[in-house]
Amino acid sequence: MTLLVARGLTKTYPGARRIRALDDVSFEIAPGETLGLIGPSGCGKSTLARVLTRLTEPDAGTIRFGGQDWGALKGRALRRARGAMQMVFQDPGAAFHPRATVAGALCEPLRLHAIAPRSDWPDHVELLLTQVGLSPELAPRPLSALSGGQRQRVAIARAIAPRPKLIVLDEAVSALDASVRARVLDLLAQLQRDMGLAYLFVSHDLAVTRALSHRIAVMEAGRIVETGPAEALLAAPRTEILRRLIAAVPTIHTEKVPS
Repeated sequence: MTLLVARGLTKTYPGARRIRALDDVSFEIAPGETLGLIGPSGCGKSTLARVLTRLTEPDAGTIRFGGQDWGALKGRALRRARGAMQMVFQDPGAAFHPRATVAGALCEPLRLHAIAPRSDWPDHVELLLTQVGLSPELAPRPLSALSGGQRQRVAIARAIAPRPKLIVLDEAVSALDASVRARVLDLLAQLQRDMGLAYLFVSHDLAVTRALSHRIAVMEAGRIVETGPAEALLAAPRTEILRRLIAAVPTIHTEKVPS
């Protein structure tokens, strides 16, 4: 059974020097699975994340998500369906309104996806904060007053508010220091177990990707060049780019987050 099937995704950015960001990219994600997507900077990882979430439209290719033709959805139908696929960005500060409070940020998806009557929003905000390990007392505080790790937890809470099936995490822990990063990875693993979430985990950090991923796909120059179960792939890399990524990360043998 598959949750998401992408076939032949292509994206070229025009200009004096045309950039082929995606070149015939195909992959699948199963329900409850984490697919780690790794590769060097500029290889097309973030473009792929934006194409999947319909923030950028591909030039060619198809995406089927939850049995629907994801690329064919428009207008109200797309807005209704977006709740099932959410995204968490690298910089949570840039993802929120600069003057937003924690409660305001979490009420936004409740309103957009008509999740509950307005009178029930405070209870939902309290539950969401508890789910991501934050105190409900933070609800009235401005996001700008929170630490980077707290803001990223609020971003995750906002992503899980509409009960998605898939979350695309685009370098979601790369801006955090090592101890905070480990705790956020633990949180993501716990939410996956509790909610049956699937993740596309986009990262340039191979050790972090290994910690969360069931399978790993390696990107180079807009193409997926190698895919396989995480442990088997790292034990016997077939491509030069993956061998270079492994060699560059001395912490590759760190403890894996429990599944």
